[in-house]
Amino acid sequence: MSESNTPAVAQGRELRSLISQGGEVILSLEAVEYTAPAAHEVLVRMEAAPINPSDGILLPGPADLSRARVEENAQGPVIKAPVPADYRAAVASRVGLSLPVGNEGAGTVVEAGADCQHLKGKKVALFGGGMYADYRKIDAASCLELPDDASAEEGASSFVNPLTALSMVETMRMEGHQALILTAAAANLGQMLNKICLQDGVPLVNIVRKEAQVQLLKDLGARYVCNSSHDNFMDELTDAVEQTGARLAFDAVGGGELASQILQAMEAAAKRQESGFSPYGSSQHKQVYIYGGLDRSPTVIDRSIGMAWSVGGWLLPTFMAKAGPDVVQRMKQRVRDELKTTFASHYTQRISLQDALDPKRIAAYSQHATGEKYLIEPQAR
Repeated sequence: MSESNTPAVAQGRELRSLISQGGEVILSLEAVEYTAPAAHEVLVRMEAAPINPSDGILLPGPADLSRARVEENAQGPVIKAPVPADYRAAVASRVGLSLPVGNEGAGTVVEAGADCQHLKGKKVALFGGGMYADYRKIDAASCLELPDDASAEEGASSFVNPLTALSMVETMRMEGHQALILTAAAANLGQMLNKICLQDGVPLVNIVRKEAQVQLLKDLGARYVCNSSHDNFMDELTDAVEQTGARLAFDAVGGGELASQILQAMEAAAKRQESGFSPYGSSQHKQVYIYGGLDRSPTVIDRSIGMAWSVGGWLLPTFMAKAGPDVVQRMKQRVRDELKTTFASHYTQRISLQDALDPKRIAAYSQHATGEKYLIEPQAR
């Protein structure tokens, strides 16, 4: 359906996620008509859009894929899968809402408003949802003009991982810390953060869970890499925290005991440096920010960590709003300047919009396995 009574300038498909009144996740491609962009907007023909862990909130969302069934509409496959009973209260506010999927992507500007004619014909990266589509109309301020020699694939992941990694370092500086800890550190984002920290002289403690991931990061130049599957993990982590002075961590795992283990290592390292005894533990404040949910189980905190600690949530859009436009623009410019080096992304699978609704594909990309990154190519048929 057209967005207004004005003529459409383009027609396409958009991947949407809906939770029905009957308690099913419905994933489908829907027909969309696009009207001419307003003065400050551009219409982008989408050519590449990555599947990030944050996209899993909507795709597949809380769906029980083991009970999925496939139907069809005029645009292609429709996936219907029930929401498990114990998740329904958490998603009650989503019932009846058809939401576009895809946080970021890249493509070519095919129409531009009066204030941004300079972008017409240019390749841009963009951020703001609804990227798993043939076209996306969006405020030009949400776009990053790509270098002339950059492809849409090279620019597709210009926002979520690069800006998150840069924002972690900015958060460290704003909050008066001198070093960082990162979990799931061998993932694409972690590799970017390692490159940033090496360039900027920031000590970084990496936490991974496989020996191959330890080697991957060391090959990038990482000095501190701790394997959580080792029997001596806590000793290794405490030593690394003591040597770096890290009291700030970003945790992509979320559930289980890892956040608590990080706080325990921080506390143990602090006690090595403080004399005397206090029933309240060390005086050094310890902060863990949970920014992901690779483990959906409850976060368990062992209180043997003193009283100077905090655990909280962290989101990129919230940080960007707090940091202000000057900081955001500086970060975006660095991404553009280092798009093919520091912020290069690598994809192991490329799929079409229709493929993105194949139950076997959904099950595969929903794992978000380290080293396995999917790219949707909306123009592929």
